[in-house]
Amino acid sequence: MNGRSDPGTEALGHSRATVSRLGFGAAAIGNLFDAVSEEAAAAAVDAAWNEGFRYFDTAPHYGLGLSERRLGAALAGRPRASFTVSTKVGRLLEPLSHVQGDDLANGFAVPATHRRIWDFSADGVRRSIEDSLLRLGMDRIDVAYLHDPDDHAEQALEEAYPALERLRAEGVVAAIGVGMNQTGLLHRFVQDTDVDVVLLAGRFTLLDHGALDDLLPAALERSVAVVIGGVFNSGVLADPRPDATYAYAPVPPEILVRAMRIKEVCARHDVPLRGAALQFPFGHPAVASVLVGARSAAEVRDAARLLDRPAPAGLWPDLQASGLLPASVPTPKGS
Repeated sequence: MNGRSDPGTEALGHSRATVSRLGFGAAAIGNLFDAVSEEAAAAAVDAAWNEGFRYFDTAPHYGLGLSERRLGAALAGRPRASFTVSTKVGRLLEPLSHVQGDDLANGFAVPATHRRIWDFSADGVRRSIEDSLLRLGMDRIDVAYLHDPDDHAEQALEEAYPALERLRAEGVVAAIGVGMNQTGLLHRFVQDTDVDVVLLAGRFTLLDHGALDDLLPAALERSVAVVIGGVFNSGVLADPRPDATYAYAPVPPEILVRAMRIKEVCARHDVPLRGAALQFPFGHPAVASVLVGARSAAEVRDAARLLDRPAPAGLWPDLQASGLLPASVPTPKGS
């Protein structure tokens, strides 16, 4: 990208919200797994801006609000109409009377100053948006996602989704959607509601193609945009080794073997595995953007360079011929 990209030209469904091909996933600057300094967090957002990222995704869940506060501070002063921010609803943050250790049990290296309360009620949705606006220091949110409603499907469909519809109609948000790491319930939302976008994490990657069966065809048919997260499957596709993680757990041996085989094929085409993993989702026409979770400016610049270097056209047929990608999967156009 290198600052040359046309910022945010992919529309999210029929909404007025647009996104850049690469989006900045702000979980990492909420101290996901390890602490990130204020300076490093700000530098990561600055680097993303300089590389042409114009889509920034966060959530209250990320660092008990730390991600939203840092993202808002880093974007302050930039022309508001020139970027898109998404956040999520479904978990409210309730202050604790005193700090109770840390939040690492939930994956974030922050003091446990709040507790999360699942709430997919209409009132909970509005309160969540109001709280997020305060933490972000913004007057509006562009995209609101229902966040991980796996165990709250009926309330999310019957209460939270209509509340988001009303907020969209009122102009409080420009686009609405659902973010999850499973395809079944996302497919139901695509089929049964009028969402603009779905955010799918870790389920349309070089190692996991389950979204091809139902979600992606349905999204394409109904003009629902798809944002892809987790393209490295939580680490193994960035650096496959025995101590790597897959779906936030130790990588199973059979998955590691497949990742190593994919890496070998990529090497024959002089393509870094990370580059192939980042580019792969763009082969499907329903995909509007890929989120990159970065905790440093260097990681942001690395992602931009990887996308700037399209894989040779022969890589994808080679992976398919090796049985590592389905023969039917749409693949990116090569260089």
